[in-house]
Amino acid sequence: MAESAKTTTDHETIKKWAEARQGKPATVKGTGKGEEAGLLRINFPGYAEDNLEDISWEEFFEKFEEKKLAFLYQDEKDSHFSKLVNREK
Repeated sequence: MAESAKTTTDHETIKKWAEARQGKPATVKGTGKGEEAGLLRINFPGYAEDNLEDISWEEFFEKFEEKKLAFLYQDEKDSHFSKLVNREK
């Protein structure tokens, strides 16, 4: 039985979860303005990498806070399920 998804805004938890799955902070190409990051994603090897551009964790979390996002994820060892959602919900 799959675990239910968890939600966090803790930067260290998000970073550890992503890096444990070889995930890197990324933005969707063409969605940012100038040097500003656009839509945020976690880029996993072998997944939709073509339309993603890696960014720094610092830039990722700056945008994460600016947009008041939360990280929805499954804490199972081999699960890559994650989603960025609005904190207000």
